[in-house]
Order: sequence, then C-alpha cells, then structure tokens
Amino acid sequence: MYIKNPMEIENKSMDIIDEVMGDTSFNEEETIVAKRMIHTTGDFDYRKIIVFKDDFLSIAKDCIKKGGIIYTDTKMAYTGINKKALSKTDCQLKCFIDDQKVYVRSKELETTRSACTIDLAVEEGIDMFVIGNAPTALFRLLELVKEGKVNPKFIIGVPVGFVGAKESKEYLRKFNIPSISTEGYKGGSNVAASIVNALLYMVVGR
Repeated sequence: MYIKNPMEIENKSMDIIDEVMGDTSFNEEETIVAKRMIHTTGDFDYRKIIVFKDDFLSIAKDCIKKGGIIYTDTKMAYTGINKKALSKTDCQLKCFIDDQKVYVRSKELETTRSACTIDLAVEEGIDMFVIGNAPTALFRLLELVKEGKVNPKFIIGVPVGFVGAKESKEYLRKFNIPSISTEGYKGGSNVAASIVNALLYMVVGR
C-alpha cells in the first residue's frame, strides 16, 4: 500500500520536514518558503543555506498582489511555477531563452544566452527577476543595476553549479535589493520555481 492522494502526500512530506527543521532563525513565513524548497529538493541542507535580505518576503508578496511581468531564466523554472495560482494574480511570466534576438546577441558578444536574456528583459521594462540556473544572468543583472539601467523590485537568485554560482549569489547579497539566495553551489530552476510557488500560495492560495 502507498499514499495516492496528492495533497495527502504533500502534507505528509511537510510533516516529515517539520520533524527535521529544528531551530532556525527564520520567521513563520520564511519557514514556509524554506520548507517548500526542501520539499522540492529532498535536501535538508537548505534550512542552513537560505538567505533572505531586505524584507524580501513582504515586498515580493506586495509586488505579486500589484501584478506585473516576472522574468524567469529557464523554461524549467517557467514550467515549474503553478499556473493555476498565477492566473489568480495580474502577473505574467516571461522567458526569453529561445528568442532569436537573444541567440544573435549572444553570438555577437560571445557570452551566454542567459546573460543576453537579462538585457532583453530590462529593455522591456521588467523589474522582477527569478534566476535559478545561470550565474551569468545574475551577474549581468547586477552589472545593469550598477549602471543604473534597472532597479529590481526583487530578485530570486538561486543559480546552481560550480562555476560562478556561489560567487554570483555572494555578489547579490552585497546589494540593497530585496532578495532570496542560497549560500554555496546549491540551487536550481526547480528551487526558483518553488520559491515563486510559495509566494503565490501565500498571496492567492492554491
């Protein structure tokens, strides 16, 4: 016998996570986000490596309530965000990774398509960013912040990997921007999507 009901499976998972969370510095809502990240990855290390900065949760929730366009760096993050919950808001998602302009620009500049998607997002006036895969996207976004070309309302910055991921997140935390990030190499598009979903569930429910 095994559990088949989706919500029963999720609730049981959250009960198991509660048993392992232990003492953390997270407040109640931060704990909800952390648990969603752990649930998505099956990795309890996240309770020790998540960094919330500059009132991220309150500001991100308020932005979702007001609506707007949210950038995602990958199709995986885009796909992982709960569309039923999103439809209850005035928010839209945009992912430019397959845009022909991005492909051409990346060849001309000899950089990643992910970095070039940031330029396109900024040109379109997007100011909410979800980055779960590409350190180059996060680095490029922060370059444009320093140049005064964009003022992000919030950044979900959890790129994964061994080349630039740790460093890009450390750099993000130097800015006075509402953000959530992870220390070290861990992260990913699934983690980024789980954070957005946690925010959506807080704002509009399932």
